[in-house]
Amino acid sequence: MGWVPQRGRLAAGLLANLASSICIVFLNKWLYVWLGFPNLTLTLVHFAVTWLGLYVCQALNIFAPKSLRPRQVLPLALSFCGFVVFTNLSLQNNTIGTYQLAKAMTTPVIVLIQSWAYGKTFPSRIKLTLIPITLGVFLNSYYDVKFNFLGIVFASVGVLVTSLYQVWVGAKQHELQVNSMQLLYYQAPMSCSMLFCVVPFFEPVFGEGGIFGPWTLSAVFMVLLSGIIAFMVNLSIYWIIGNTSPVTYPFPYLSFLLLAAEKHFCIIQSVIVI
Repeated sequence: MGWVPQRGRLAAGLLANLASSICIVFLNKWLYVWLGFPNLTLTLVHFAVTWLGLYVCQALNIFAPKSLRPRQVLPLALSFCGFVVFTNLSLQNNTIGTYQLAKAMTTPVIVLIQSWAYGKTFPSRIKLTLIPITLGVFLNSYYDVKFNFLGIVFASVGVLVTSLYQVWVGAKQHELQVNSMQLLYYQAPMSCSMLFCVVPFFEPVFGEGGIFGPWTLSAVFMVLLSGIIAFMVNLSIYWIIGNTSPVTYPFPYLSFLLLAAEKHFCIIQSVIVI
């Protein structure tokens, strides 16, 4: 019965990712809409909190770091920056429903990448499920009353980079023989350093709208909370892919949950405005 604990851990990991993914989408959207918090800066905070969280886990002996060369992790760090930045830009410029449905296209793109670049084959039942996913995303984008061309561009680039990132996460874990925490422990600070050098060229650092601007205590709390949830999302992504495959993530049914939840989000927005 050794498979029972393993399946239980997998189910717990999937549920943790589902819950944290839903929370981070709505929290980030709230930060963009109501606080006007800068996108790249928020991503930098997420990277920094993830780095800090992993350092604390290492100090508590939850995992043991494994020595890796920077060039082994560099492609993953670059794709991680693109993955988070472009998905956040997509969230900032699209409705939550369109944003999440666009992310559903990650699964078909992952299948294409693994089939073309890695020669991996997939059962027909998996390929057939990609047809309604692709058709649904296309129809939603075409008939979206809040269609945003720039948002669609960000979403498309985000899907491509996210797919590459998730494929490389699985490949690197097997290639380097490391677990999710060991790989993210090296990759998170590298991504953080890259973004730290880029942010000043695109967003203010001091003053109104900058990370060191006049933010209220509640705003700082919400940003830090977003970082903590992002840490949970990042860690669970690595864990899921390392224990299953890149195709397992993201969850197609998450799109439908978020589409339903978006109605409640809009109601909340209306009440606040009134």
